[in-house]
Amino acid sequence: MKLAHAEYGAGEPLVLIMGLGTPGAAWEPHTAAWSRSFRCLVADNRGAGGSAAPPGPYTTADMADDYAELIGGLGLGPVRVAGISMGGAIAQELALRHPELVSRLVLVASWARCDAHTAEIFQTLPRIWDRPEAATALLQWLIWTPAWFAAHRHELLAERTAPDRMSCAAFSAQAAACVSHDALERLGGIRVPTLVTAGDADLFVPPRLSREIAESIPGAILEVFSGAGHTHHWEQLDRFNAIVEEWLR
Repeated sequence: MKLAHAEYGAGEPLVLIMGLGTPGAAWEPHTAAWSRSFRCLVADNRGAGGSAAPPGPYTTADMADDYAELIGGLGLGPVRVAGISMGGAIAQELALRHPELVSRLVLVASWARCDAHTAEIFQTLPRIWDRPEAATALLQWLIWTPAWFAAHRHELLAERTAPDRMSCAAFSAQAAACVSHDALERLGGIRVPTLVTAGDADLFVPPRLSREIAESIPGAILEVFSGAGHTHHWEQLDRFNAIVEEWLR
């Protein structure tokens, strides 16, 4: 299916894939830096932002094919690809299903196969998604470290009543893709340079799952952000942006 997307900057193309329940615009703190060097393509996953929300459940393979259609439709490839959380799972499938389209990978706070802990989170969140303040509060407690939460409490509380939320049906469809994603036994087939990043204080997707990815992809490098959580890419924004930009070069 066709994905709504935007472009920033010029240069070699860089496709950015966002995570669960979030539109592509959330990449802005990163595209602000990377668009100086790359042509950043930011899309809304199916069910998010301006993209259509077909009936679910979705799979990461479905969403990888969406990105293959986007890349092919723009006459690009192979391209650099970075994915956050669910976006990292989609990026894995993109590299496996369409290897001719991917030249380099960055997998942020992701997993190759859910463990019982992470699967339970993804199965629970849709059950409370129709209670916006409670669902957003739970997500915030999971993805931010206590220190970050304390320092940004007022802005995080404001997010709990934000009007632009994904529908329950679309969120449930994306969450199902998170639970069913299982590329672990196939990751050895990824043959492009891969950077995996993780926060050592991630409560949502424990860093051991990122380590599992790095150990399964030949030659992959794991970069751990000390004292940071699931959103280590925001909590240590400048360091993350610099490391990823250098890697993508």
